[in-house]
Amino acid sequence: MSDGATEQDAGEEIGIEEVMRLLPHRYPMLLVDRASHYVPKKSIRGYKAVTINEPFFQGHFPAKPVMPGVLLIEAMAQTGAILMSKSLNVDAEKNVVFFMSVDGARFRQPVVPGDMVELNVEATAHRGSVFKFKGECVVRGKRAAEAAFAAMVMPVSA
Repeated sequence: MSDGATEQDAGEEIGIEEVMRLLPHRYPMLLVDRASHYVPKKSIRGYKAVTINEPFFQGHFPAKPVMPGVLLIEAMAQTGAILMSKSLNVDAEKNVVFFMSVDGARFRQPVVPGDMVELNVEATAHRGSVFKFKGECVVRGKRAAEAAFAAMVMPVSA
């Protein structure tokens, strides 16, 4: 899924302020620090700096801290939600992006404190407010996790 792009041609940078405008998540569940390589309705790259201060490391695992795989999937889903929200110009106060499904999740290597996770997400299909994606988590140039997933935009009142 790597597009061969370098940081010099990363395109529009999406900083934490915009991430927080596009997503309803907050500490401790906000798992995307910033994004780049945004192509509307097509693809995006998110970034998560993993530190020992993450609350899940207290129990997973105290002697050998490893980021839970389910949180890697959540980080990919949040990156997809940024792509959807920005592409569809979603009003985050009236709508929310809900995770619908996950398929083919694979975990290839542990993610540990000190890692910078690249969250490469590509839209494989979309119709209206529903998107399907494939995503991968890359650490030090190696795939740490991958999955296919889907999400949809719904009104907050639903």
